[in-house]
Order: sequence, then structure tokens, then C-alpha cells
Amino acid sequence: MELGLIGLGRMGSNMTLRLVKGGHRVVVYDSWDMSIREMVRQGATGASSVENLVSQLAKPRIVWLMLPAGEATETTIIELTGLLDRNDMIIDGGNSNYKDSLRRATEVENKGKYFMDVGTSGGIRGLKEGYCLMVGGREEGYERIRPILQTLAPSATTGYGHVGPSGAGHFVKMVHNGIEYGLMEAYAEGFELMQAKKEFSLDLAQVSELWRHGSVVRSWLLDLAAVALRQTTALGDVSAYVEDSGEGRWTVQESVDLAVPIPAIASALQARFRSRQKEPLGPKLQAAMRNLFGGHPVSLRADIPDARGRIPAKSQPPSAHHEG
Repeated sequence: MELGLIGLGRMGSNMTLRLVKGGHRVVVYDSWDMSIREMVRQGATGASSVENLVSQLAKPRIVWLMLPAGEATETTIIELTGLLDRNDMIIDGGNSNYKDSLRRATEVENKGKYFMDVGTSGGIRGLKEGYCLMVGGREEGYERIRPILQTLAPSATTGYGHVGPSGAGHFVKMVHNGIEYGLMEAYAEGFELMQAKKEFSLDLAQVSELWRHGSVVRSWLLDLAAVALRQTTALGDVSAYVEDSGEGRWTVQESVDLAVPIPAIASALQARFRSRQKEPLGPKLQAAMRNLFGGHPVSLRADIPDARGRIPAKSQPPSAHHEG
């Protein structure tokens, strides 16, 4: 088949390569010229603009977007809607909010065009192993792009599916990413607990490798944890700052709207927020309150170990009253 692909980040570039290797003609565009040149070198057809990309596709056209959620996706969809003809199709494969996808589907389809939202998972291994594709939109639109999905997926029969009407693809991907937050947090907490049991001198890399084979907690995320733990020097240089790209927040907000409890995912999201705070006020306030009601000692900033591990003498003695 033939399609246009806009957005040549890690995911978009690897998807382009997998499609080209699968025999599809892919016309690509990105704001960074070097990305276009590299894809052309690998067999894709380059475009100098969104309009130029559309002009190089035969009707009915298919244009797949792999852009950051928000303004970049919004403005490109608006531009494409004005350039494409009836029965042409826009596919949003990025991590857009499903509510935006519902609105965009209405706006695009009111002008006689197709809009499909495709939750795309696979990360950097997708090029080799294939992507998981969660498709929302009209059934006839799904059937039309099935050959593309079969090439991108792990096999012609697995890893892709039509999950529901417009918005459903991005909704399922949103929940998928929320679950990912919870799984990552559980692994992180477990390994941190084992590290704290100093008398056992546990080799965390060894434990992770053990768990990868036959254990009920084995997974790709555990595989990645094992790699990270083997790279002890690199891990030691990694900051404890953990970013989020939005899907976890949307998942938690949806749980509030539907009154469906998801405590593990919500806690994992909050842990990411806490990881970014250099000196959070909350724990400081708790320490001060414990001192005021129970006389508990407060660790002042001067009590933090210096580069040699030395800790100055405490300025406040412990109290015999241990409430709280």
C-alpha cells in the first residue's frame, strides 16, 4: 500500500522503516530535514512540506501522524483536513487524549473524510519485534488499513485490532500507559526494598535475571530493569527525576470521572510527581509538626551527610514522648 507519514521521531522513523521493508510506499515529512534525508536513504520518499506530501499520494490518500500530543497534532490535522479530499484518511498514531480524538473525528468526518485513532505501543523494539496497535474509528476504515497494520504488528494475525469507535483506540492506549506506570513503580519499589536489606548483600542484577525466567512477574519491563541493573555505573549517574507524558494523569482523571478506584496507578503517578521535587515542603512540614507535638528531633539541613559521610551532632535531643 501507499501512505504518508508525518513525524519522524524514534517511533515514526522505525515505523517508516518497518513499512518500507514490508513493501509499502511511504512518503515522509518532518520539520527536521535530516530525519527526512535518512528515511529517503532507507527507501522512503521525502516531502518538503505537508502539502507536498499530500500531492505525492494517490487517491484515496492515507496520512499517518506520529506527532506529540497537543498543538503539533492539532495544527497538522487542521492543515490536512483542508488539503485532503473526500474519502481520504487521517490516522493519529500518537498519544493524543481520547477526548481530542472524539472531537477531531467529528470535525474530519463532517467534511467527508476518515479519521482513525491508533494507540501505538512498542517503543524502540517495535522496528524488530512489531508494534501493538489499538485502533478506534469506523469499521470500514479499519478494514482499509489492515495491510498497514499487519506489517507494523508482530505478525499478520497478532498485536493489532479494532477496539471500538472513534476515541476508543486512544482510550485503551491511555489505560495501557496507566498500567505501565503501576508496573514500573512496583518493580522500582521491590528492588529498592531488596537494596535496603544490607545484611543479605543481594545482587539485584542477579535477582532480576532470575525473575526473567519462569517467574510470574516476568515481563518486558523486567527485562529492561535487568539491563539497567547490569549497567551499575550508568544507573548510578541517573537522576531520580521521573517524567510523565500525560497518559497517567488522564487515566487517573478518568477514574475520578467514572468513580472507579485505581489506587496502584494513582499512587505510581504521585510517586513520579514526588521524584521531581528537590526539597519537597510536605516532609519538612511533617517533621516540624512531630517536633512541636511530640518533641521529636528534627534533622536540619546541616544534618545531611557531607561528601565524606560525616553528620554533625544533632541540635535537639530525642524526646521520651513518641506519639506520631
